[in-house]
Amino acid sequence: MSNVRAAHLTRRGILAAGGALGLGAALAACGDDKSGGSSDKETTAAAKSGPWTFKDDRGTTVKLDKVPANIVAFVGVAAALHDYGVSVKGVFGPTKTKAGKADVQAGDMDISKLTVLGNEWGQFNVEKYAALAPDVLITTLFDAAGTLWYVPDESKDKIAKLAPSVGISAYDRQLTVPLQRIWALAESLGADMTASKVTDAKKRFEEASSRLRAAAKAHPDITVMAGSAAQDLFYVSGSNLSVDLEYFKALGVNFVEPSASVLKASGGWYESLSWENVDKYKADIIMMDDRTATIQPADITQATWKKLPAVKAGQVIARSPEPIFSYDKCVAMVENLAKALETAKKVS
Repeated sequence: MSNVRAAHLTRRGILAAGGALGLGAALAACGDDKSGGSSDKETTAAAKSGPWTFKDDRGTTVKLDKVPANIVAFVGVAAALHDYGVSVKGVFGPTKTKAGKADVQAGDMDISKLTVLGNEWGQFNVEKYAALAPDVLITTLFDAAGTLWYVPDESKDKIAKLAPSVGISAYDRQLTVPLQRIWALAESLGADMTASKVTDAKKRFEEASSRLRAAAKAHPDITVMAGSAAQDLFYVSGSNLSVDLEYFKALGVNFVEPSASVLKASGGWYESLSWENVDKYKADIIMMDDRTATIQPADITQATWKKLPAVKAGQVIARSPEPIFSYDKCVAMVENLAKALETAKKVS
């Protein structure tokens, strides 16, 4: 989730900032007008004919005369579809870093072949979008209202007139639900869900989940904190609402939990701490937000951070608050936490 104005304090804005309030809006990054990375080996929507119908997580049913060929999607959704062999024409959301490299949310896509409509929060080139002649726009949802993620409020009506939209919810449910929904979406778009690459990834995810469950059961005393770093604040996530943390908790992981009364200020998502108070919670493992808009552990200079027992013990791992919802991409995040639990020392 990308940058946002400091004054934009809604849940949607905080998520977009990855917890990093005050990061200035820069980079109006747009790629070339080439289509999104198709190859002879890929199954594209164009390979399937006939009418297309899909009911999204808002309860909206999109009906088209044929399977969408010109797909525009939020970058993380596009990356998941790419893993299933479905190509997109354009993307929006964090695609390129300031160094011009692929953002973590771009997955395995070749970003040089993508038309980027907007790389940061609030950016969406409507004219370029229209030029793509989109059949459908696909993105995620991070609230109960079904707000289309990374579609700017000020241009959403113009965008809506150009093509129907599909929303896949990543709000208040376990990780397996959006994984299943993207699977169903990819299948509807013509992906071969019986391909060995696809079925093997699903099997590896299930094996990783079993490993994490066993690790959590074997080490119930090991506490885990999910954090995100900004210049002036440190955010501690509650384990509700986020798809990854809800899933990990269901597998038995023992999370540090801010109180409900404290979480209320953010709609139930996180507690904001000054760096002076970053030691408020005791944790043996810290999972840190890996999105490029946030400060990464190696770049945190605050002395209070460096004094945390988990940091001193080297028990800090990456967390993907916005997972790429393909089984292949979600294996590593489950395995990493399982390994951390298996090897962690009790330091809190």
